[in-house]
Amino acid sequence: MSTKNLDYLSELETIIRDRIGTQPAGSYTGQLVASGTRRVAQKVGEEAVELALAAAAGTRQEQISEAADLMFHFQVLLAVLGLSLADVADCLERRHRG
Repeated sequence: MSTKNLDYLSELETIIRDRIGTQPAGSYTGQLVASGTRRVAQKVGEEAVELALAAAAGTRQEQISEAADLMFHFQVLLAVLGLSLADVADCLERRHRG
């Protein structure tokens, strides 16, 4: 895994926040967020189940695709909650370091 790949998660976070703020016509992110926090959270749950099913019986490509869907919706939920990937990474680091 390259740093460039991980950098895209930060870029995606910026894109998501921009789309939430500007609500461009036809934006899936804007439409999802407009449907409310509960719907965004529901999508995260749906995508998590789809990833679990792909992990149990899917191909590698299906697993990657479902993981990407989950990561996207997870990042949308974080943005809606006013949280960031950095917040989550800080928490994970604190847990690891005890």
